[in-house]
Amino acid sequence: MYSEVIRQLNLGANGLPYQIPIHPNLVHLTLGLFIIGIAFDVVGVFFTFEKPIFKYLAIPATRSNFFDVGWYNMLGATVITFFTVGAGFYEMLLVDSPPEIESVWGLGVIDTMLWHGVGGVFLLALIVAMTIWRGFQRYVWRNDTSRQVQWRYLLAGVVIMFLMYVHGTLGAQLAAEFSVHNTAGHLLRMGQDPNTLLR
Repeated sequence: MYSEVIRQLNLGANGLPYQIPIHPNLVHLTLGLFIIGIAFDVVGVFFTFEKPIFKYLAIPATRSNFFDVGWYNMLGATVITFFTVGAGFYEMLLVDSPPEIESVWGLGVIDTMLWHGVGGVFLLALIVAMTIWRGFQRYVWRNDTSRQVQWRYLLAGVVIMFLMYVHGTLGAQLAAEFSVHNTAGHLLRMGQDPNTLLR
């Protein structure tokens, strides 16, 4: 029944009803926004040491500008991550008859998808919590100080970046090792030349 529904969707070579998978592109947007948010907050904390460099380069920068960039990027990461997770689950539902092999981590494709899906929801919750924490620091707890963020917040951001790396590795294994929604991988398994699509 499920396989019949999948076949009726008129899926392309990547197993999706559209040419380019949406989830991996949104993942990189989530990563970029989150990492830039934490990075600019770190620069804002150490701004007193960086000030001579910016002055030498004639870049007009104030500490509050760095914290503004940190806050708005974290806010953007939260919004886009809802779409990232949603697109990931939609595309995961369209996986049909994956290969019965194991990844380098010793997981099959179903286990990898399960861990990747659960991890995505967990990371979404962490990013939302970080944004709420960041908002309280910006508007309630530290709005009268020049340094808007706590050291614990920055440390938590670095830990989450590590979790994103592990989580992203699972996603990369789905595409590279299991050819999940990988156009070239599907064409090669069917004995076709993926270069013909590029002409």
